[in-house]
Amino acid sequence: MKAIVKPTNRLEGTINALSSKNYTTRYLLIGALAEGTSTIYYPAHSEDSDAMRRCIRDLGAIVEEDDEKMTIQGFGKHPRDVSQLDVGNAGAVLRFLMSVAAFCPEVTFINAYPNSLGKRPHDDLIESLQAMGVEIEHNEGKLPITIRNGKLHGGKIKVSGNVSSQFLSSLLFMAPLLDEDSEIEVLHDLKSKVIVGQTLEVIAQAGIHIEASEDLMHYTIKGGQKYEPQKYVVQGDYPGSAAILAAAAVTHSDVTVLRLEENSKQGEKAVVDVLRAMGVNLTHENGVVRVLGNQQLKAGEFDGDHFTDGVLAMVAAAVFAEGTSRFYNVENLRYKECDRITDFLTELRKAGAHVEERQSEIIIHGSPQGVAGGVEINAHYDHRVIMALTIVGLRSEKGLIINDAHHVAKSYPHYFEHLLSLGAQIELVE
Repeated sequence: MKAIVKPTNRLEGTINALSSKNYTTRYLLIGALAEGTSTIYYPAHSEDSDAMRRCIRDLGAIVEEDDEKMTIQGFGKHPRDVSQLDVGNAGAVLRFLMSVAAFCPEVTFINAYPNSLGKRPHDDLIESLQAMGVEIEHNEGKLPITIRNGKLHGGKIKVSGNVSSQFLSSLLFMAPLLDEDSEIEVLHDLKSKVIVGQTLEVIAQAGIHIEASEDLMHYTIKGGQKYEPQKYVVQGDYPGSAAILAAAAVTHSDVTVLRLEENSKQGEKAVVDVLRAMGVNLTHENGVVRVLGNQQLKAGEFDGDHFTDGVLAMVAAAVFAEGTSRFYNVENLRYKECDRITDFLTELRKAGAHVEERQSEIIIHGSPQGVAGGVEINAHYDHRVIMALTIVGLRSEKGLIINDAHHVAKSYPHYFEHLLSLGAQIELVE
């Protein structure tokens, strides 16, 4: 699908934030790892959450849902013997389930997206699981990956944290179910610590006890624990909402987004403060964010590691800010569905933006007058890139044509629908 994004002067209206993809996938997993029936209210519907739902069903969970909720009868640490799992293009789902698959005799994760997830490395998690007695066949750390139980055990576990926090989260989900106690030490730096906080929050809600050091680099985990079936309510999603808020910031607007809790542990909550620092007229009260956009933004410097999945939307806003903006500590963006630094900036340049890259930085020389646009650009199969390029297209002089725009469904299937409801001029062509 192509998205033909036309210059749009004004956005106005109110939308509900979609439900959080990150929380939904985690609740689905701990529901499956519990013995008994868990209930998830307001689950997200996206390609990632659908991939987790499909895979836990394949592994033996019984999943039923209606318009409001989903119930899961879990399999505990005894998943069904299944030969293959297809996680689609969902990196977090793959990594979380690689550890769970160690409870199966033999599982192969197939490579359904060779040009996206198929290029992403998983060596750090593979090495940790191998040290725990798991036998793994892999393609230089990439899919397809076959996991055999071997002699799975706990003990002292080391995992690198400088590519992705998902490797650590994967081990945290699995380790409490082992017979032995475990200690996990994180090597090097730990990226996206806030997202690890979400993992720990969800695990604790299911009755599992994990002792974590204050810097989140060391964990003590008692073995023989069980996930308790619970009821969970999924909160609104900040990463997807970041794109809506950025679109409102770069246009003349009066846009309200509901269901964004002020006390959320989602790191992308920081985009509210980023937009404020860029001079956006914004209020955030009682779970409601309201933006009164006037197209006047100022540049700033921001540590992007605190809001990884909101960085591209904020970069898109900074394209139109007065001055030079810098987003630093963002190297892990290179290891997502695409290289979100090089690939994204390549497309921004085509649109007329003045941007530079470093290994772990994005630098934007803002153009308050707007950018030319008028070109056809590639999405690189990446939902965050699609959302951010759409923001740029709305403020461009001649609009943008975004190829493969249907991949936005990975996290935000209703993204274009929501923008259209606010008055965006976008044409979707199959």
